Amino acid sequence: MNNHSNNTIKIWSGCLKDYSLEELCVPPSPGSWSMGQLYIHLVEDTSFYLQQVKRCIGTNENADKHTSPNGRFILENLRFPLEQVLGSPEHALIPQPPGKAQLVNRFTSLEAAYDLLGEAVYSSVFMGKTEHPGFGFFDAREWLLFADIHFRHHLKQKSRIDHYLLQR
Repeated sequence: MNNHSNNTIKIWSGCLKDYSLEELCVPPSPGSWSMGQLYIHLVEDTSFYLQQVKRCIGTNENADKHTSPNGRFILENLRFPLEQVLGSPEHALIPQPPGKAQLVNRFTSLEAAYDLLGEAVYSSVFMGKTEHPGFGFFDAREWLLFADIHFRHHLKQKSRIDHYLLQR
């Protein structure tokens, strides 16, 4: 597993300990996510990505399928496009975290699963791919890379929320 990906998750995990439950539940403006909602989004989306990794390392299904042009851009440039990417409408329904301990546990479990799957990806003989809802087909390595890119993509949002919390 490449250390860059692991370090990105560790940044998020390390910072989570510093927030109180109140801070995790305060959105910086009406209609925007709180820090807790952002963490829940990352856990839920990355859990989906890791499910896709598991599927890919056990099959050769869809090996001939391709990533969309936007997906290829993201993977080749290690970032999302500069223009805002609209997420799924379900993202507006992300609840506040029910408690800090539960959120920390979910994130810790995610981090452990990410590490285990990262090791499995590089020993797999399969070349299967699964479809991302907006970016075409990814193989297991691309799903892990995309997970890291997604974590880094949200660092700017985390910074904006942190700034708001410091100003309160």
